[in-house]
This record gives sequence, C-alpha cells and structure tokens, in this order.
Amino acid sequence: LEPQFDKVDVVVDQGGTVSTRPMMDAARDARLWQLLGTGFDHFDLAYIKTRKIPAANCPGLLSAVALAETAMMFILMLAGRYRHREAMFQSGEFYNDIARGVQGAHLVVFGFGAGGQQLARRARAFGMKISAIDVRPIEQEILDEIRPDFMGTPDDVDRLMRECDFISLHLHLNDQTRHIIDERRIALMAKTACLINVSRGALVDEESLYRALGEQRIGGAGLDVFAQEPPDVTRSVYRLPNVVVTPHTSGNTMAPSRQRAACIAENIERVAAGDEPLYRIDS
Repeated sequence: LEPQFDKVDVVVDQGGTVSTRPMMDAARDARLWQLLGTGFDHFDLAYIKTRKIPAANCPGLLSAVALAETAMMFILMLAGRYRHREAMFQSGEFYNDIARGVQGAHLVVFGFGAGGQQLARRARAFGMKISAIDVRPIEQEILDEIRPDFMGTPDDVDRLMRECDFISLHLHLNDQTRHIIDERRIALMAKTACLINVSRGALVDEESLYRALGEQRIGGAGLDVFAQEPPDVTRSVYRLPNVVVTPHTSGNTMAPSRQRAACIAENIERVAAGDEPLYRIDS
C-alpha cells in the first residue's frame, strides 16, 4: 500500500465501504479523504480522525431526487399490485383484479430532509395525504411550498404507524436510528400498510419485517437496501407478490452521478488551492 499512497493528496473512496485502516495509515500525505457517496455508517470515521485526515462526503441533496423517484416507484407498484398483475398477464388471466391506487392514500415520510421532501412533492402530485416526521424544525418556506397535512416529531411515529397506508424511511443510520422500525412498530401497521426503505437496511428489524410479510400481517414492502449486502437473494420473501426489491441502486441515475463527480472535483480544487474542503464529516 505504501507506494500506492505515497505523496497522494486526495483519496476518493467508493462509498466508504472499501477503505481500511492500513490504507489510512499508508496515506501519510493525504489532505482529504473524499467519499463518493452520502452515508458513512460503513466508514471508519473514528479512526481517520486519529490520523487527522480531513474527511468529506457528497451531501444527500445530490441524490435526493433519485431516491425519491425510487420510493415513488415502489409506492406505485405496490398500490397497483404490479407483481401480482404481471403474473396474471403471464398466465393469461385478464381483467379480474382491483388495485387500491394512491389517490387519497396516507403516506408517512419519516425523515423530512432533502430526499423526504422530494418524495412528498411527488406524492402530493398523485393526490396522497402526507404526514412528515423529523427531529428538527423544518424551514417555514419549505412547509409552505410542500404543505404536508401533518408535520410531527418522532413522538408521533407510533400513532402514524397505525394510520398510514405507506411509510417511507429517509433517515441516516446511527445508534439512535438502528432498528427504529422494530417488531413492536411493525405490529402497529395495518394489514394493508406498506413499508418503503431506500435509505439503510438496518433502520428496520428485517427478520421481524420478513415474518410480517410472510404471515400477511402487513400489505407489502419496497426495499432497495438491506442490513447485509448483498443479502441472501434466494430467500422466499423476495419472491412474494407484495414485495418489490432493487439492488441498492436507488441513487444511481445520471444526474446524481454527474453531480457527485462535480462535488468531488470542486473539493479537489479547493484542497489544491489550500482552501477548506466542503461537506466535512470529521468535525
């Protein structure tokens, strides 16, 4: 590793999942450790602080639209019974099905940052009722624009879990949010309610979720992220007609890819000029 990192000023790290402590030790001259992605729950942030190497990520704003589009896709597919109707088509069965649709359905957006706000804008256009939850006050101009029907705090989660048709997670993963959707909260959901997760798999107690899906105690799930990645793709739960899965690709569209590249290029230029890098996560 030493020759590879010798005299390297900036390390660009693919999402923070491939870096190791020996790499950080070898990067003696590094002036920035730049993560290509937003989340850094897999990144050894504590150790890089001991090496006194500045670390930065690409802010969530850059992938917010792509994440919201995937979440909305999941909602539409589940509300439209897409996998069930696709199977009907393949078997030659026509006409004999009724879906719920999304007009008037109650969506709870848990985490009302950039991604949650983008989802709310799209859901509003489909005529959904929107409740939003966040730990921090949201700027009034954003509330005036999006007009959620209810803006609450984590204290409101249990009540909204009982009332929602869909709940979509848009949270960072940390010690406070790990398994924030646990067996108790899954049990609060209506038999027709669906869970959407495009953030981090470990926000959800997956085994409890999978049991609820297998026993038809909730309506369905749209999942782009998993606690262990890649997951065991042979599990029967992923083949249920009320489960839609994608391989952690919700942020992978052309626009955020270009925007992240531009973000990294700007930080490299700032380091070269002796300026402070943007979006630091180590301070």
